[in-house]
Amino acid sequence: MRIDLRDDARRRIGRVRVNAAERPVRVHLDAGGREVFLNWDSAVDDAGRLRRCIACSCPDLFREKAFPAVTALVVVLAFLGAAAGLLGLVQSARGLLGLLAILMLDVAIFVFSRNRLVCYRCLTAYRDVQIAKYVRGWDRAIADRHAPRPAPASPETTGRIA
Repeated sequence: MRIDLRDDARRRIGRVRVNAAERPVRVHLDAGGREVFLNWDSAVDDAGRLRRCIACSCPDLFREKAFPAVTALVVVLAFLGAAAGLLGLVQSARGLLGLLAILMLDVAIFVFSRNRLVCYRCLTAYRDVQIAKYVRGWDRAIADRHAPRPAPASPETTGRIA
């Protein structure tokens, strides 16, 4: 499993690859040699699938598609191609084949992109892991419960004297 670790403030710490069967308690990150402790206690169900975050122990996880970075470029090209087609700027066989190629690339990205697990609290992402059927997609109500709260205003920041 590949883990994109984040801290409690949702800042990216680094990426690490672990063997879920071994359940390591301590891992070293690639950058800087930083050491991170993972909490495997009650994090795995009977089938060996994650049911809670091993970075922050949050019980709420959601599944999402992990699209490659090139997806944004392909979507922009598809939009420009569709606009050019609607305006009648693409009428040659080469232009139509180009639009078809962009469409096929867009569909292939969607079909072959894999799912990943993400923690609501810290946004740590887990890739190359089997996802249980009971893990649902992103839910706004659950995300609002785990949203970071702004720090209370102090007299120094507001300029008021208490």
